[in-house]
Amino acid sequence: MPIHFYDTMEEARKNYVNSLIGGKMKILVTGFTPFNGETRNPSLEILSRLPVWVEGHEITTLVVPTVFKKSIEVLKDAIEREKPHQVICIGQAGGEAALRLEKVAINLEEARIADNEGNQPLDSPVVEGGDKAYFTNLPLKAMKKSLYEAGIPAVISYTAGTFVCNHLFYGLMDIIKDRPGIRGGFVHVPYTPDQVVDKPGMAHMSLDMMVNGIINIIGVACRIDNDIKDQTGKLD
Repeated sequence: MPIHFYDTMEEARKNYVNSLIGGKMKILVTGFTPFNGETRNPSLEILSRLPVWVEGHEITTLVVPTVFKKSIEVLKDAIEREKPHQVICIGQAGGEAALRLEKVAINLEEARIADNEGNQPLDSPVVEGGDKAYFTNLPLKAMKKSLYEAGIPAVISYTAGTFVCNHLFYGLMDIIKDRPGIRGGFVHVPYTPDQVVDKPGMAHMSLDMMVNGIINIIGVACRIDNDIKDQTGKLD
């Protein structure tokens, strides 16, 4: 067997690590800080409960500020630093009863409330001169099917809103559009039960179920290259 000589110790180290993990992927998962007067944000708490490895793939996490512009800057720095194969951003969608797998990010900022630094943009683009919208390149239909089979409620959503969640989702897809080796997308999660104590009748989901759902989603993202054929959509 021929001996391969590496140019640097760093190259040798990376090759060794890759051989140990079988060339597996690195997954970057992000969550937001609490906002709008809330003391908790389940997307943030999910990060601390994720394992270091999912099906042999390395998981790294990132806390993103709930702030326009700054959130994208933080994400871009992390992508440059970590060089992930997949990026899954998570945000809170209060009032939902299921994990919302977001299909579309639009080039629009329209904030009904201010972000955590008081910014409240009105009818402005996320990226000046950018594409009107991007579609995720994650296999959402396969994810939804896998979540159903695991007993975790999930829906495919065709709007991520116009607040910082959509802002970050659009920024992510704009960053990776010329990087064919990276896939990315966005998942909205519900309130936790304690967040709705003073909101009778409001939908919620346990944090444990959310964590299991995100782990499930990561596994599907790493296993499935091409999405399954499944008739979905909305009539309204």
